Order: sequence, then structure tokens, then C-alpha cells
Amino acid sequence: MNSRLCAAIALVVSAPVFAHDPPRFDPQRLSEEVKTLSSDAFEGRGPATPAEQRTVDYVIKQMQAAGLQPGGELKAGKRTWTQPVPLLRADIVGTPKLAFAHDGKPQVLEQGKDIAVRAALDGSTKVAIDKVPVVFAGYGVTAPERDWNDFKDLDVRGKLVLVLINDPDFESGSGDFGGKAMTYYGRWTYKYEEAARRGAAGLLVIHETAPASYGWATVKNSNTNTMFDIVRKQPKASHSQLEGWIQRDVAANLLKQAGLDFDSLKQQARTRDFKAVQLDGVTFSAHYNVRSQVITSRNVVGRIEGSSHPDETVIYSAHWDHLGVGAPDAKGDRIYNGAVDNATGTAALIEMGRAFAHGPKPQRSVVFLNVTAEEKGLLGSEYYAANPLYPLATTVAVLNMDALSPFGPARNFTTSGNAASDLLDKLVADGKAMGLVFTPDPHLEAGYFFRSDHFPFAKRGVPALSFGSGNDWVDGGVAAGEAEQAAYTRDRYHQPADEWQANWPFTGLAQDLQLLYRVGSELANSRDWPGWPRDSEFRAARESSAGQRQ
Repeated sequence: MNSRLCAAIALVVSAPVFAHDPPRFDPQRLSEEVKTLSSDAFEGRGPATPAEQRTVDYVIKQMQAAGLQPGGELKAGKRTWTQPVPLLRADIVGTPKLAFAHDGKPQVLEQGKDIAVRAALDGSTKVAIDKVPVVFAGYGVTAPERDWNDFKDLDVRGKLVLVLINDPDFESGSGDFGGKAMTYYGRWTYKYEEAARRGAAGLLVIHETAPASYGWATVKNSNTNTMFDIVRKQPKASHSQLEGWIQRDVAANLLKQAGLDFDSLKQQARTRDFKAVQLDGVTFSAHYNVRSQVITSRNVVGRIEGSSHPDETVIYSAHWDHLGVGAPDAKGDRIYNGAVDNATGTAALIEMGRAFAHGPKPQRSVVFLNVTAEEKGLLGSEYYAANPLYPLATTVAVLNMDALSPFGPARNFTTSGNAASDLLDKLVADGKAMGLVFTPDPHLEAGYFFRSDHFPFAKRGVPALSFGSGNDWVDGGVAAGEAEQAAYTRDRYHQPADEWQANWPFTGLAQDLQLLYRVGSELANSRDWPGWPRDSEFRAARESSAGQRQ
């Protein structure tokens, strides 16, 4: 063992004592679990592939060995280790026929170039939208707590809606939506949901690179291939028949033909006085078939039952899936191993379970939720949150772990997004007590808060966050941490090269887990119920179930 590793481990185990001596997380065991999960034998852990069975079996075996009890679905009155997750898989058959028309003159749109429409997720097997009116609805936001309604009195039922990406505050950096920090109203997922609630025939998000935080290539690649969603009882309540994106210049030209100016409308849309406008003489048509099937994947669930309040639950979560087997890289490697993303989180979940199983029994129950299909759109966590095994009203908090650092310890830590909550305040305070500094997410406009497995819980009101390892390394500082992150993003993220490395010490992850254990343990042994601030878009959902919490 070299001196650097010894120093790192000493830092890991020297955290202040709280309530009882904190557990020690074994870097070597973390390394071995990541090595196994990201080996070629697991074929990139693709959901609904033969590799899923190997992955699920391995995680169950490790949770059992760690001392956890099964926490999944009930069968014959007993908990199993898994929660079945039925997923709808949908593909457009052939080339879709898409067109606007102005005064009856058609303007054909090319899929992938001008427009990117998704396979229908509302249950439709055939999309047949014929010459429906077109509405520009600003940012497509209805936010009562901000006295904001982009739709006002305009009925968009049966119409195509065009909306801007991000929030009304993005351009100016200030206003009613928190400035540059994206709220949920800025995410395309919200805009689709709002269109469905209003009965629109479809919604197209107008793409601009800066407010979207990614270019058209990402939009094209993400929306013109196979689509997945959880199997919903009422899919039309969450999805319009047509969902997709449109190039900014195509939308601007369409508005111009209707006598409207894109930049002027965008300026107006930044104010609460904006009113959605129907485009005179403009219609939209879309015709294509959709092939869909239901496949079933699984969440893996371990649990420790609380000694005093077993019906109240603290959840630790991480996703087990990655991208499976795909296109070869320059070396011919086709297995997307997903060592950092997210074998690290799954190993962390197993070891967190071990720490709780071998420590004092918590007063509240603690659940260790290893979800599927994160890479398909947070679907395993979305399914759990829509069909919870333990009531969300009495779920205290969710601490998610995704793509953690396998390197040495850092002086800081972060989260995906910085949505204010009592839970985040607690994480920051506990980190400070351990001598660690919270570094806020520097790219709040990118909306990372809405892009990890804690979010399906947050949007239903449960206090939730996704933890991120720090970049100010004890050995090398910020320069070393940022250089490694940049190299990972460039060379390994979502590529076959995301593989286990023998020289990874995992001492930083061991330190991260001490902090996360501290937060979860204190919540599990208290009567605290973290909440959201008054202006949070998640507060109303949480308060609606307040009567179920004591």
C-alpha cells in the first residue's frame, strides 16, 4: 500500500463522531463490486436483455450477503427482492410524413433535419393528425404559485402547440423563475405533460442550443430512435399523440409567414402578460404508424425495517442499468461497460446497505432501491414513484447516487442542481461538520436536477437529491479533479471505454458514503420531515399529503 493510499484512508476514517461511531466503508470491496458489475460478462447491463438477469442476480446476492432483507413486491404476503417494471417500447414504422401548410400550401418537414418527432407514447398505433391549427404558447408554462399562465384563456385542445425551451428567465438571468437556474417548467418533459393535460394534439419544442444546453444532434439522436416509457394506466394523461422538437429557424420562418416575429414573441413570452397566439392560416399534419410492445424489467429492492416507525421510509437509490451492447468504438469494442456510470452507484448502494445492516437498527425503515432503465429516461425510478412499494407521503427523503468518483478523496462535494430544500441544507451542514465544502452545481441552466433518478420523487413532493463527488481533490486540487472529469466526459462517458481501472483507489467514494450515511442515519433516527421552500414547484405536492405525516 503506497503512502498516498494510506493518507487517503486515514482521511476517510477520521470523520467526527455523531450519535455512534460512523461506519468504515471498504475501498477494496467497492472496487471489486464495480469490477464485477462492469466486466464484459455483464454485457453493459442492458434492461430486458440476458445481462439483466445476471445483474439482478448479482445485486440480490450481494444485498443478501450484506445483511439486507427483501423489500420488493409482495407475493403470498412476503416481500420479494424485485419490483417488476413494465415498459412500453415504441418505434415509428418507416418515414413519417410531416408538414406545415400556410394558406393551404404544404411545407414538407424532414424527420431529423427540420423536426424530430418521437414514437407516440400515448398508446397510439397510428398517428393521423390532419391540418390542425397551430398555436405559439411562449414557454408553455402554467405556474399558479408564480401567477403565471402562458395559455390564459386560449383552448389548445386538438391543436399543435409550439413552445420555447427553458424558462422565461433564461435570457435575462433574473425574474420570477429563479434566474439562470432552470426550474422544472423549463424542462421539455414538463412541457409535454402540460400539453397533454390541456388536450393538445401535439407539442413541438423550439430548439435553441444555449437554452437547451445541447445541440440539434443530441435532439435528433434522442428523439428519432426507439422510445420507452413506463406502462401507464392513463397514458393520454401524460402524453399527447405527437411530441417532438423543431429547429429554431423553421419555427421562425413559419411565424413570419403568419405575420409574426419570433424574436418579438420571445421577448413578450418573458413576461406574465404574454398570451398564446394562434397562427393565422397555418396548419400542421402528421401521418405515421407506431409499433409498440410491452417488455418487463426489474428494480431490485433491499430493506431494513425500522424499530419504532417502520411505516416511515428513508430511500437510498442508484440505477443498475447502462447501455448494453451497441455500435463499436475505434477499437472494435461494442460493450458499454458503465463502470463509473453507474456500477459505482450500485456498489455504493450495496455497501450502504451493509453499513446499516451491521450498525444500530434505525427507528425508521431504510430502503435500498436499485432501479432499472435510468438511461431510457429515469423509467425505473418513475415507475416506483408512480407505483410506490412504500407510501410516498411517509417517505422521508431520497438520496440518489449516480456516477460517483472512484478516485481519491476530495475536499468538497456537489449535487445535480441546487433546488433548495431542507434536505439539501442538511447535507451541506453534515458535510461541513466533516470538514467538507459544498460546491454548488455551476451549470444550473442545464437542468441537471431533472435528469437523475431522484427527480421522479421530487416532482411528487418527496424531498430528494442526487449526490455528486467533489472536484477539489486532496491530491491535486481542482485542477486534477476537473481534468479527470473533462477526460471522462470526452473519452469514456457513454462509451465502451467506461471500464474499471486497477489503479482506482475508491477512497474518495468511501468518504462520500460516510457523509451520505450520516445524513440518512440522522433522518432515520429522528422525527424530522424535510420540506421545500415556499416558492418551490414541489411544495404543493408535498403539502397535499401533510395529514399522513405526524
